Amino acid sequence: MKKHILVIAQYFYPEQFRINDICTEWVNRGYKVTVITGIPNYPQGEYYKGYGLFKKRKETYNGIEIIRIPLVARGNNSIMLSLNYLSFVISGFFWKTFTKIKADYVYIYEVSPMTQALPGVWYAKKRKIPCYLYVTDLWPENVEIVTGIKNKAVLNTIGAMVDYIYKHSDKIFTSSKNFIKSINNRGVPIEKLEFWPQYAEDFYTPVDKETVRVPEIPKDNKFNIIFAGNIGTAQGLGILPEVARLLKKQEINVRFNIVGDGRFKDKLMGLVNTYEVTEMFNFIQKQPATRIPDFMSVCDATLISLSKNKVFSMTIPAKTQSCLACGLPIIVSADGEIQDVINESGAGVCSDAGDVQTLASNIQHLVFKTPAEIKQMSDNAIQYSKLNFNKNKLLDSMDRWFEMSK
Repeated sequence: MKKHILVIAQYFYPEQFRINDICTEWVNRGYKVTVITGIPNYPQGEYYKGYGLFKKRKETYNGIEIIRIPLVARGNNSIMLSLNYLSFVISGFFWKTFTKIKADYVYIYEVSPMTQALPGVWYAKKRKIPCYLYVTDLWPENVEIVTGIKNKAVLNTIGAMVDYIYKHSDKIFTSSKNFIKSINNRGVPIEKLEFWPQYAEDFYTPVDKETVRVPEIPKDNKFNIIFAGNIGTAQGLGILPEVARLLKKQEINVRFNIVGDGRFKDKLMGLVNTYEVTEMFNFIQKQPATRIPDFMSVCDATLISLSKNKVFSMTIPAKTQSCLACGLPIIVSADGEIQDVINESGAGVCSDAGDVQTLASNIQHLVFKTPAEIKQMSDNAIQYSKLNFNKNKLLDSMDRWFEMSK
């Protein structure tokens, strides 16, 4: 009989998160998978077309049963975001109380908010089954950045909630090594913690640019840098117009191709106009994840950027594995663990978060590298990806944890 994994993930298909692929792989490995998620609205803050409180609340994707519980769309301010988080928990409580689903394991995919873990913890306690938590965003440390909440009483309450979730999780997996120390410092036993890095989906692979058509990116003599993903304040893209202005003064022929959507996009476009560098930016609408390797193939380098923050310095952004697997030189504008990965791999150049001068200098140096040097960086990226973020090895290890919990 198939083992049944109940996945709690506030974001799921058609929203683009790696849990979509993890669940698909579990189905391929013989598990029954049910996902409890919300109505898709990330990152634009509005329900996706065709979805709503009374539309497509149940569907099947790659053999995965999806159940969408009601939630308030994220909107474009901190109040709406807080309501979005809270509504998922309230809906999850009622779902847990009345559901007839009988699963063997609970797996919680925690990107912010951590609040989404509560329905999973409650269900696991009710059914007396193992509860696995995968932490990709560190709470309560991350709350101020994501929501703008600064009230100490509120933050302490959130901290108590996080401790409750950690206490009632049988195993806690983390997407970065530095998270282990932080969670352990909250009193969680070290043996309960395990580093389980994210991996890149199979479609992230080097593509021959001669075989693809990407009309969104002009074919000219500019050095094309691509940033693909959510455009929020956390990504720290606000420094790019200033970087572009410095490069413009040096007559460095660069184009920043910004692919995606998010709450900071309009402000970023405004800054580009203010700094008078519009010719150095190419804003492209959000694309299906499967097209991103094609976009990367016609570019010369990819950008990974984060704002300056202690929590972000402990984070390996999810796009890191995708960029490495595609074999493109990587430009990092972020602190901490991501720099360790790129420096160790020899796959790119790094500058600290918010460091305009060094980022501009790194881009300039990359522009003038020889084709052989660029190819070496690309080869290094692919090799490091295969050695450290191997999808099958990681999923095999998760299978073993499921087996151990029988």
